[in-house]
Amino acid sequence: MRHKKAGKELGRTSSHRRAMLRNMATSLFKYEQIETTDAKAKALRPVAEKMITLAKRGDLHARRQALAYLQDKAVTHRLFDELKDRFTERQGGYLRIVKKNTRRGDGAPVSIVQFVIDEGSGKPGKKGKKAKKAAKSAPKTKKEQSAEKKKAVKADAEKTPDAKQGSAEAPPSAEVVGAEPVAGTGDDEKSVPEENAASTPGTDDGGPDEKKDA
Repeated sequence: MRHKKAGKELGRTSSHRRAMLRNMATSLFKYEQIETTDAKAKALRPVAEKMITLAKRGDLHARRQALAYLQDKAVTHRLFDELKDRFTERQGGYLRIVKKNTRRGDGAPVSIVQFVIDEGSGKPGKKGKKAKKAAKSAPKTKKEQSAEKKKAVKADAEKTPDAKQGSAEAPPSAEVVGAEPVAGTGDDEKSVPEENAASTPGTDDGGPDEKKDA
């Protein structure tokens, strides 16, 4: 009987199997997904999920435990500083195994191991409300601030279009506004020339009325 022999040997010795799983976990946290056989993927999932649980715990002892297994400082610090925030709302089940196809040559079934990221999905509940509150209280980025400023400027321009048009149509000259022209003083209304005045009837220069009296 096969008592006290849990897990798959994967055709390797214990030291070789441990080193292989360590390297696969390091590659998974570095590239966020890897492609391997189904048997190796199933053996890798519990190991990688334990590392994520240590990262969620986040204390110094947990970081040292992860460093003792992964043996890559850059990947471990990325796991504890960046990747753990993706799984704050999940209590386990951080990885998924997607079956792809069979491998050419030996026909081994191949799968893809990747993270489960379901931000904004799922049924609305307490977790969804907490996530919404956290998103509202989070500081806004520069892009969001610039977009809000542009919206405010557009709204102000739409509210006061008449004022801008009036300022744009103002006359350039500084003439007195409201002054009315005086009758008979313009350049167009010239006095009658003297020659025409002499020939007009009813004047003192020998008009027809004097001849009749004589």
